[in-house]
Amino acid sequence: MKKLIILCLGITLFSCNSTKEEKTKENTQKIGIILVNHGSVSETWRNMLLDMEDQVEAAILKNPLIGDVKTAFMEYNEPSIATRLKEYDAEGYTDVIIVPVFLTVSSHYSHDIPVIAGISSDPKIQEELAKEKIEVYNPKANVTITPPLNYTTLLKKNIERRVMALSESAENEAILLVAYGDEQYNQQWEEMVEEIGKYLKFKTGHESIAYAWCGHIVRYSSEPTTEGIEQLLKLEDNVIVIPVLVANDEFFQGEIIQNGVDASSNTSAVKYKQDALLPDENLNAWVIDITNQTVENINK
Repeated sequence: MKKLIILCLGITLFSCNSTKEEKTKENTQKIGIILVNHGSVSETWRNMLLDMEDQVEAAILKNPLIGDVKTAFMEYNEPSIATRLKEYDAEGYTDVIIVPVFLTVSSHYSHDIPVIAGISSDPKIQEELAKEKIEVYNPKANVTITPPLNYTTLLKKNIERRVMALSESAENEAILLVAYGDEQYNQQWEEMVEEIGKYLKFKTGHESIAYAWCGHIVRYSSEPTTEGIEQLLKLEDNVIVIPVLVANDEFFQGEIIQNGVDASSNTSAVKYKQDALLPDENLNAWVIDITNQTVENINK
């Protein structure tokens, strides 16, 4: 009987200690979320990302382990990633989850952000960031970076919706997808737009689909957009031009792509709206879901 009592006490003590450890972790762990985007000189562009933060904040903060949600701009603007990490360090956060609101993998996602956030210490990247006056900061908090958007069907559904808003007769229309592009990760960007094209052919019935770049890879030229339109007009009567960009920027949608459309040989046959991925409730849901999944993963 005595041995039985000791055994029960041992079990009780172990159970109490385990619960105490779990409660201690809950009480001491403090997770901050940084929604990271590229940054832009366009106020319209920046506001769309800040609006997204406002729309997801309440839902994210329902997770008891998450204490705060902030937006950071990778370049051009404050608050920067380094600024936000410093704020979380000063506030005693133990973990920071960076959610990159980027379309797909890029040099920014794979190289720049990990160095900026102290996860990587590549001297070459550090030198390049210093030239661009982008601050690098090694935080006390543990930093985790989530995957970008193209690992979901969200982007495909978003573009399908925008195509259908402009489409009148799929059998007489072609689609030109205009994306930023990336020299270092060109294969991944090509795969992304090709996957979108396959999806659109199946879902919308458009057979003639092509893509063009509008970013640094083509030196911000309008010519690829015009060339893409001209090639598609040889195949179909009309062309729908869709910007594959996160937010609306006066320079990209308003000048580069718009000028490419205006330079085409038959502007009346081109349908174009200066829109973007945002705003999108599904994107908001993705941000909330990927945040909660990551919190769960870092606590396994």
